[in-house]
Amino acid sequence: QVQLVESGGGLVQAGGSLRLSCVASESIASMNAMGWYRQAPGKQRELVATISAGGIRNYVDSVKGRFTITEESAKNTVSLQMNSLKPEDTGVYYCYVRRYVKDYWGQGTQVTVSS
Repeated sequence: QVQLVESGGGLVQAGGSLRLSCVASESIASMNAMGWYRQAPGKQRELVATISAGGIRNYVDSVKGRFTITEESAKNTVSLQMNSLKPEDTGVYYCYVRRYVKDYWGQGTQVTVSS
């Protein structure tokens, strides 16, 4: 059972930046994919960014050019650097990893962007 602990959420003004981190209890080198989802109030959870075991990154169109997903294998950490934040980026951000066919989720961290 992989455990994930997220940190880095908070309240920021529009145009500001935040960096989310997700530490896994096991080596991320064994993961097939890692990424971040978010869920805004009253909306479905949506994929924000992913990174594959081969290092291929994908982003939802709304965050391209503003968000960057990175991984540090030595620290078993996946991070999401979020710049030029907008009020519509507000939501709970969840880290996930996929090992073989099973997904593991973190508890979520709140990001609030004020206008």
